[in-house]
Amino acid sequence: MQDGENAPIGLILCAEGNSEQVELLQLDKAGIKVSEYLTELPSKNLLKQKLHDALEISKKRLENT
Repeated sequence: MQDGENAPIGLILCAEGNSEQVELLQLDKAGIKVSEYLTELPSKNLLKQKLHDALEISKKRLENT
């Protein structure tokens, strides 16, 4: 963080069954470290698409094991 910046927030991307969910998390209160730093929040639709894509990749990997 730079001087004068607000505390970072995190995004939790969850999926179960046919349901996908995006939630915010206050990192400073949870003690979680940042792995990727963005200066602008992506749209909710873009985050849902990225979550969906990650799930598809994971399912294919499981099928190949």
